[in-house]
Amino acid sequence: MRLIDTHCHLDAPEFDADRADVVARAEAAGVQAQVVPAIALSTFAKLRDVCAAHANLHPAYGLHPMYLAEHRPEHLDALREWIDRDRPLAIGECGLDFFVEGLDAQTQRFYFVRQLELAREFGLPLIVHARRAVDEVIATIRRVGGLRGVVHSWSGSEEQARQLWKLGFLLGIGGPVTHERAQRLRRLVASMPLECLLLETDSPDQPLADHRGERNEPARLREVLDVIAALREESAEDIARATAANAERLFGLASIAA
Repeated sequence: MRLIDTHCHLDAPEFDADRADVVARAEAAGVQAQVVPAIALSTFAKLRDVCAAHANLHPAYGLHPMYLAEHRPEHLDALREWIDRDRPLAIGECGLDFFVEGLDAQTQRFYFVRQLELAREFGLPLIVHARRAVDEVIATIRRVGGLRGVVHSWSGSEEQARQLWKLGFLLGIGGPVTHERAQRLRRLVASMPLECLLLETDSPDQPLADHRGERNEPARLREVLDVIAALREESAEDIARATAANAERLFGLASIAA
């Protein structure tokens, strides 16, 4: 079974002590590739080195809205240089977060729009963070135009999801779907088009229902898969095959593997 974790932060300090073991456990669980998005310019070099040390880890570079205090306008120029030189498979993690207090909305919009424009310029997919900001994220993607990507850790409505699918965006589904209280998310996952679904863990964050309070890791992607298979009343093998193909198509992973 080939699984792809389309969103995990294996460069995070939580993995510094046992990163090789975490990667080995993921491989043993069938996770054959992982997309590792950045959060700030200060993390790019470490992320690059972590991915270079493990053939199945693939970097994306971006400026995350939750780390707004670290960003400077000149970091967008540096991001362009990293993209041009390293040719990552995506731009991200970027987006809007209107949940966390103290994050200036206008400044978030500035960095988000500029990263969308970079993605359009370089023809790269986006990894988007949208928390209490889905409508504005959709409107901004539509306004910039010519984009594709994934909105990770989906928490929006079915109608919002439909709008994103029409714009060429997929949804990243991870640990939250394993929690029984996530009824709206579970209903969506049970009926959404399989070609719009990606699997993720967001490791080390978003622990699964059976692992509350623990560090999350990519090996648990198989548990996410099993929950989704049960919700959809489909085989885990079919969903694994389809979601891996979705990830390969979006991120160009098949050509990287070849």
